[in-house]
Amino acid sequence: MTGWLDALERLAGSRAKAGLTRQLRPRPADDFVVDLAGNDYLGLSAHPAVVGASAEALRAYGLGATGSRLVRGSTEAHAALESDLAAWLGAPAALVFSSGYLANLAAVRGLSAVADLVVSDAYNHASLIDGCKISGQRTVVAPHNDPAAVAAILDAHPGATAVVVTESVFSVDGDLAPLPALHEVTSARGALLLVDDAHAVGILGPRGAGAVAAAGLAGHPDVIVTATLSKSLGGAGGVVSAPRQFIDHLVDTGRTFIYDTALPPAVVAGVAAAIRVAAAADDRRDVLLTRGVHTVARLTAAGFEVAPPAAGVLSVLAPGPEAAVAWAADCRDRGVAVGCFRPPSTPDGTSRLRLTLNAGVSDEDFTRALDVIVECAP
Repeated sequence: MTGWLDALERLAGSRAKAGLTRQLRPRPADDFVVDLAGNDYLGLSAHPAVVGASAEALRAYGLGATGSRLVRGSTEAHAALESDLAAWLGAPAALVFSSGYLANLAAVRGLSAVADLVVSDAYNHASLIDGCKISGQRTVVAPHNDPAAVAAILDAHPGATAVVVTESVFSVDGDLAPLPALHEVTSARGALLLVDDAHAVGILGPRGAGAVAAAGLAGHPDVIVTATLSKSLGGAGGVVSAPRQFIDHLVDTGRTFIYDTALPPAVVAGVAAAIRVAAAADDRRDVLLTRGVHTVARLTAAGFEVAPPAAGVLSVLAPGPEAAVAWAADCRDRGVAVGCFRPPSTPDGTSRLRLTLNAGVSDEDFTRALDVIVECAP
């Protein structure tokens, strides 16, 4: 009866030998490490306006939403947030989910009702990959950031109704997708373009409206945008912004919307406040830009190859998974949190430290953190 547990033990042993064991490290509320690992790019998770709005909604609504969105989980706060998101992102309509992961699953699967071919960038996030799998449609993986390859794939499937799926700023390497070129390819062939704007919303574009807005594609009827509310907005949840007909389709058919308990109203209200702050936070975006330039210069001078960040993500190559783990652990022991990315989060044979810029970190702490990263390098 325990054979399956023995099998799991063998799999765990194989992961350990490959340096792919992962650990949970609970942090206290008064954790004083310099955070270059989380995604609170604008430092809004503890902003007084955000916390205040969340606390007010907590008192008004209680802890949870008490049900799914179609039962009792839709509050006036949810409706207001969806209106705010649509206006900010420049879309006709928006629908909020309890996570960005679920928003991506719903969006990709929802498009399978009108598309029978999915073209997915090779470096897409796991949520997009899983969305492709559950869509039930043919999926072709395209070389990373290669519009010509996407065009060739679409041309090789004449008669197919296709959706091209990409991130805007990629979550591991931090590079920017060529969105105008991709849209040129898709629009010329009658295909849809789905963009996960998770790492660009709040950072790029007018008033931080994201990479899709920066590319001049906001509101196009053949462009669907997803994002998380847990990165630059410092909260939780996800959003799909799209033409009203697609939003209505997701309300009627989206399993990760219909059967999931709604995002708590306190989080919803906090995110709405974060949007108001983020839309006016050009000063914080300037801090991120300056720190990105400084980080590349500091690490390059130390002998690392680091590409200039498109937004708030930088990737530093590590010799291997064990070295990446040790490097991140040494940094943590010296009070600096950095991301450690190994397969399957990265392509096989590659591992990285991922640094995320944070406007909420003081200049002194940020400079010290870069020194620690250099000094702890394997």
